[in-house]
Amino acid sequence: MITRFPGKITFAFLAIGWALLGLDARGVAQQPPGGQPGSAQTKVSDNELRAFVKVYVETQKIRQEYEPPLQKTRDPDKSRSIENEANAELKKSLAKENLTVAQYNRIFNEVNNDEQLRKKILKLVEEERQRSSGRSR
Repeated sequence: MITRFPGKITFAFLAIGWALLGLDARGVAQQPPGGQPGSAQTKVSDNELRAFVKVYVETQKIRQEYEPPLQKTRDPDKSRSIENEANAELKKSLAKENLTVAQYNRIFNEVNNDEQLRKKILKLVEEERQRSSGRSR
């Protein structure tokens, strides 16, 4: 799935996670939530939530790093190069947490459809941001 954001940003995945905290993700091509709209979905384990949160926080950092150069360049080859670097970083982040794109998207959809789960994730995101603010990638 290729996702095109305003400002020339193309990330092959994880883009829908940016919408979790209200960031502008108009134009994002989302997959339907687990193919079961309106029905109860599979529970998300605490380990999956923690992995999701770590990837989500890392995604925000990657976006902050790569978005400005993408917005500045008018060279399509340089844009592609920057996008490829960003996508490689995103893939590393997923692999580090043993998550697939499908798992990440499933968790995101479940968080989006469950207010309690969303509140829990938002709290975990804040905790992870505090924990990782001193660490470098």
